Amino acid sequence: MAKKETAPETITVKLVRSLSNRPDAQVAVVHSLGLRKIGDVSVQPDNAATRGKIFKVSHLVETN
Repeated sequence: MAKKETAPETITVKLVRSLSNRPDAQVAVVHSLGLRKIGDVSVQPDNAATRGKIFKVSHLVETN
């Protein structure tokens, strides 16, 4: 029986709050997620590292 390929799990992240007056560490995390401006959307792999980044800036982003 052939193995069925599964698509890698992903998380969609959208920046919904401004980065102004945020600590440098939070800005760096948001940039590492591929987000620059309000409304930017990025698709990231669903793994522990990505979930940790989202947890650190959960007040700035939305996920699907």
